[in-house]
Amino acid sequence: MKTHPRRRVVLGAVALAAAVCGAPAWAQGTADMATWDRIASTKTLRIAAVAGGAPNYHKDLASGQWSGIMIDLANNLATKLGARLVISETTWGNAVLDLQSNKIDIFFGLNPTPQREKVIAFSQPLYNNAYSLIAKKSYTPKTWEEMDTPEVTIAVDVGSSYDNLVTAMYSKAKILRFDKSADATLAVQTGRADVQPLVVTLSAGIVKKNPGIGQVVVPQPIKGTSTNAGLRLEPDQRWRAYVDEWIAELRRTDAINPIVLGNLDKLMNIKREEIPANVSF
Repeated sequence: MKTHPRRRVVLGAVALAAAVCGAPAWAQGTADMATWDRIASTKTLRIAAVAGGAPNYHKDLASGQWSGIMIDLANNLATKLGARLVISETTWGNAVLDLQSNKIDIFFGLNPTPQREKVIAFSQPLYNNAYSLIAKKSYTPKTWEEMDTPEVTIAVDVGSSYDNLVTAMYSKAKILRFDKSADATLAVQTGRADVQPLVVTLSAGIVKKNPGIGQVVVPQPIKGTSTNAGLRLEPDQRWRAYVDEWIAELRRTDAINPIVLGNLDKLMNIKREEIPANVSF
């Protein structure tokens, strides 16, 4: 039986529509794919890095090459996946937006905060850290509690784990909020603020590089925190499960410790003995 030409056109259109609807995700583009499927189909791992974020991220201005703790971790993960690492530049403040908009697959070096956990997912901790202060040289608080007075000004980058920390702890101290962490550091350096809270791996490096900024203080009691990887919130949990198992394997084999300490030494000239003993990698 012959098929009428017009009917053949209609049937062809129906078949095409059915093929598109039933086609695997990689055949329809990668924008809305699950992260695990996108990485598998493209063989690329997309991350973002922060210029001036040593020892976590460091960009060589001459070569454009990235290095640092988080770059080493990303390279390790990409190698395990058999994927090519693709690095874009971002800021700490925009990293969450990069994950939400599916510009990147993972961002290394975020602390879980209540606000962030509403919009992105987090891996298990990569390593433990501790909160410290970059303090102006004339101010050396011995405890966290003693800073809650109207005479003390604290500088933080807005929406960060440091912002959450001081907002929860202090009702009397003055809190200055900046878009960028570097602007909060500058506020201490110029005398607009007395202290800036940062994890000790960052504060020690910043002050070592530029002693004129101030001094590193670790008030009592020592407040521990963690360094995690941020992931896009999605129903498919395969990518998150894979990252968690990869981190667990790194910790089982003590692979993270040399990465962290090696970059602290190489990029910041910070030795292990200069980091509080309770901070474990």
